[in-house]
Amino acid sequence: MLQGFKEFISRGNAVDLAVGVVIGAAFGAVITAIVDHVLNPLIGGIFGQPNLDRIWVITLNGGPEPTEILLGAVLTALINFLLVAAAIYFLVVLPLNKLAERRALGKEPEPEEQSEDVVLLTEIRDLLAQPKA
Repeated sequence: MLQGFKEFISRGNAVDLAVGVVIGAAFGAVITAIVDHVLNPLIGGIFGQPNLDRIWVITLNGGPEPTEILLGAVLTALINFLLVAAAIYFLVVLPLNKLAERRALGKEPEPEEQSEDVVLLTEIRDLLAQPKA
């Protein structure tokens, strides 16, 4: 059982996934810092609020206390998501794709492996093409 776990961990996919999660968490912290300390103050200067959380508030007075729906908080989360996605694409995915293209330029594509039926038909064709003795 321990040997099976050791083999699972030493596979490339599990290690790559673990590294991706750790890097993603660290990258998310960087983007959150940019949003909280650069973009939100800029937006606050434009709209007069420290962040977008209270920029669009709907107040419901149906109960004993008014209830607030903070649609600006959803907008803030959406901006955070878009910034993280854009940063990951432009700073990680795009450069890695370019690197993979450069590596692939020097290599010939590997021939596709033929299926069993194609191999069998090829053998039959070759046998039929041989002159009879």
